[in-house]
Amino acid sequence: MSTSLINGYHLPVMLDEVIQGLAITPTGYYVDSTFGGGGHARGIMASLVTGHLFAFDRDRAAAQIARSYTNTTCTFIRAPFSFIKEFLSFYGITILDGLVADLGTSAHQIDTPARGFATRWDGNLDMRMDQTSPHTAQHIVQHYTEAQLTQLLRLYGEVDRPAAIADAIVKARKKTAMLTTYQLRTVVEPFAPRWRVDQYFAKVFQAFRIEVNNELVELECLLKQCVDLIKPGGRIAFIAYHSLEDRLIKNFLYTGNCSGNVEKDAYGNLLRPFVPLQRKPITPSQEEINRNRRARSARLRIGVRIPQNP
Repeated sequence: MSTSLINGYHLPVMLDEVIQGLAITPTGYYVDSTFGGGGHARGIMASLVTGHLFAFDRDRAAAQIARSYTNTTCTFIRAPFSFIKEFLSFYGITILDGLVADLGTSAHQIDTPARGFATRWDGNLDMRMDQTSPHTAQHIVQHYTEAQLTQLLRLYGEVDRPAAIADAIVKARKKTAMLTTYQLRTVVEPFAPRWRVDQYFAKVFQAFRIEVNNELVELECLLKQCVDLIKPGGRIAFIAYHSLEDRLIKNFLYTGNCSGNVEKDAYGNLLRPFVPLQRKPITPSQEEINRNRRARSARLRIGVRIPQNP
């Protein structure tokens, strides 16, 4: 078994730091918005007595694993976290003590070539976290205009020469349908710096993955829901794996909005619903990185809900 896997799925990143950061109340209500392999969920459940955990994930594989977790302490809901507020309302829950989100892809998703998330194996250009979603990375590669491809590579991949890559993709697909990850790699490879080829591929794949799963819009929606759901003194824990995610979370915690625009009241106080528990993000220990290499880029930020102004 890979050191990145637990129960054949995924090692929870910074588990102890998340549990400590959430300061779990044994009688409280919590949400794990990215269930994955259930690592963080299990940690939260271990701290509950009469409290309850609601776990969300849109991946079919995560739903299968969740069958063994669902009990009187945990309710699993297969849905994207943009719908958390609606589903909690169905269960009569309007206030939470805390929420965790471990963003990005799981080890299981990456290590399954057919899912199309990995750059090192050949597989279908899929990249869907929800396998029922109609649009795959293949659809984007095949049908987006050159301008659309340029924009997503620039915004979501932050790669050098996005227009040149988009042009190359359009020319390549005119010759033959681009259906696999290796086909995309072949087109992109001439633009990758020799000293960081893998990192370049990862950024390109990241751009398509974010577009397929609407990840940044989903994240912004989740952050906004936290304002209504988390009670004063409650906490949120977000783990990000690239700058685009981390920037949204940081902006939200420091300014109260994802764009980072500072707004103040008449007394000069920042208008923000949360305050960061500490100024800098928490990062994995070297011991954890040695055990789970995929944790190396993780950044954990904890936010504490402050009371609303009367």
